[in-house]
Amino acid sequence: MRKRALLWVAVALAALVLAPWYMEPADGSVPGFWLTRVINPLESALALGFGGRLWLLLALVPALAALKPGEDVAAARWLTACGLIGLALVLAQGFLIGLKGWNLDMLSAFGSGPTQGGMGTGGFLVLAAFLMLTCAGLAGQGWCRGDFFVVSAIGWVIGLIVLFVFMPVLNILASAFQDNAGHLMPALFWQKFSDASIWGLGCVTSGTACGVAWNTVFLGILVGLSSTILGTAFALIALRTSFPAKGALKLLAILPIITPPFVIGLALILIFGRSGAVSTFLFQWFGIPPSRWIYGLPGVFIAQTLAFTPAAYLVMLGVVQGISPTLEEAAQTLRAKPFTIFATLTWPLMRPGLANSFLLGFVESLADFGNPLVLGGNFEVLSTKIFFAVVGAATDQGRAAVLSIVLLSFTMMAFAAQQLWVGRKVYTTISGKGDAGLQIPLSRRVEWGAYFLAVPWGLFTIAVYLLIFYASAVKTIGRDYTFTLQHYVTAFNIESGANGLLFSGSAWPSFFATVKIAAIAAPLTAAIGLLTAYLLARQSFAGKRAFEFGTLLSFAIPGTVVGVSYILAFNVPPIEITGTMLILVICFIFRNMPVGVRAGIASLSQIDKSLDEASFTLGASALTTVRRVILPLIKPAILASLVYAFVRAMTAVSAVIFLVSAEYNLATIYIVGRVEAGEHGLAIAYSATLIVVMALAIYLINLLIGERKIGRRGAAPAPSAPTATPVPAA
Repeated sequence: MRKRALLWVAVALAALVLAPWYMEPADGSVPGFWLTRVINPLESALALGFGGRLWLLLALVPALAALKPGEDVAAARWLTACGLIGLALVLAQGFLIGLKGWNLDMLSAFGSGPTQGGMGTGGFLVLAAFLMLTCAGLAGQGWCRGDFFVVSAIGWVIGLIVLFVFMPVLNILASAFQDNAGHLMPALFWQKFSDASIWGLGCVTSGTACGVAWNTVFLGILVGLSSTILGTAFALIALRTSFPAKGALKLLAILPIITPPFVIGLALILIFGRSGAVSTFLFQWFGIPPSRWIYGLPGVFIAQTLAFTPAAYLVMLGVVQGISPTLEEAAQTLRAKPFTIFATLTWPLMRPGLANSFLLGFVESLADFGNPLVLGGNFEVLSTKIFFAVVGAATDQGRAAVLSIVLLSFTMMAFAAQQLWVGRKVYTTISGKGDAGLQIPLSRRVEWGAYFLAVPWGLFTIAVYLLIFYASAVKTIGRDYTFTLQHYVTAFNIESGANGLLFSGSAWPSFFATVKIAAIAAPLTAAIGLLTAYLLARQSFAGKRAFEFGTLLSFAIPGTVVGVSYILAFNVPPIEITGTMLILVICFIFRNMPVGVRAGIASLSQIDKSLDEASFTLGASALTTVRRVILPLIKPAILASLVYAFVRAMTAVSAVIFLVSAEYNLATIYIVGRVEAGEHGLAIAYSATLIVVMALAIYLINLLIGERKIGRRGAAPAPSAPTATPVPAA
């Protein structure tokens, strides 16, 4: 503890003396990427403090006080107090003083107050040092067995979630209790919350439309169930059958996740719309007149199921793989039939994965606005209502906040239902003991049921994507079907000049920016998400359930609201990062992190804690245990988190549409711009290119992560047995 304390005190003092405290240089010059400004003693807290900004010197007091010697519990408490006081002082001076003076009206009694900009490298290094001092003190007091890695991991994750999830979200939700001028009016909240357009039951009582809240919940339940069932069917076929085209089916299972926004909806319109391929065929051959059935609940349901099944598949893949063959073999030895084994043993052991898959599908359906925007028609959901309340002609931030609170309440109820269904039962199937290795064949009924669900859906997916690639190679889909590659040339033209290759296509700048940001955000998203899953599944600490729900908060709110909340929170001191690449990376990390959390929890629930205990008994630290024991056993969760984080960073639109800048314009924003301009061929060609790029990236991620090896489970399943295996003679 003492060595750690000295190390972090040294970091704090060095940052206070050497690093620039503010983001902007004192001379007003353009800083560039401000985190690269690491050393400048003339702009440090010490120099500025003696130059008149006395409040910056307050952080020196707890930093120097932490040098007090000692290794006992009293010294640990002192160190904790120094760290907490330091955090409070730095955060208080950052949030109380802004660009125009005091940020709180109650401080106006002291005059207009001093002014300051956003924190720079020095401020964030000092905050990090005080946080680590606090964690070192708590570990010294015996928290989490005195393991500094675990305590510091909890501290960092909680700090980051509070800063980049709770703070921006609560910032915008507070406007639900204010009028448009910013005055507190609680009565206005109830007036907007109880509106009949939200809770009306006209579809039951009078034959009119139901409230938008009931539409949203009904759609979410349907999508949660359908995506979970389809994801489970794909996972069972991939791991527990001898299906000949297994590789192709795996690709089809994850293909929709790598599709840019609006493309699936557009493809469905081209298939089932009034002039779509299927509608035209039915009219010409069977006289069935075209209709608009695709616009409304059916169309949104199909599009969302297609889009969100891959997340369920990636979660269930690790869960199905983790079920121990020993348990099923024991049931078979007791003369249980294959269907009985699946119904009474395999299915219950998949419950954590099923619950997490449903929760992801339900929450994603609630937050999705792209598919309802394209296919919703008169079927309104909360996400589209929130979108138009933010960016519509009659902007009403308070109404958007009220609708977001309604949406969050549904997410909270789904989270509670998931916790109740999973319960406190034990789902451990992976332990340090050996197992039979070869899994028994699936019941014929289960196997053919999986084929019945997955194969037609796979064929439908093929049709959708063949149409996407076909539309990218014709002049104008629906009017002129002349073959052309002009859309690709316009987007990705490369010329050879005197200075070498020139990427002259209009899509190249957004493509390079998107790949760069996705490559940075994906590993960070996976690391934070899986670390959070480990803390939730393996550690006990106060407020763990609230902390777990907090990880879903940014995932549950529509991306439009998240983007606006980031602008409101991070466009002013103490954190000014609007317009930089950093805000895009942070938004992607905390927007996509929940998939890694849910996949990690589902995988860790199958791994016996005795493996951790054995590692601790042999003298390994928590960090070594995670690296040597846990990570090799949760490779499916790592794969799910990395793949989802990368492709969502490549295809997200709603959360970042307000955060992009001229320097960091993303591929999806370019696509949306082309759609708005009526250049559908160019938009589809760019989307088709992104699909190929992301498919290649997923293949490389698979090679990098590899497969989880558990005993001899890699062998192909045996042919289905018609009867249970008889008990061998003694």
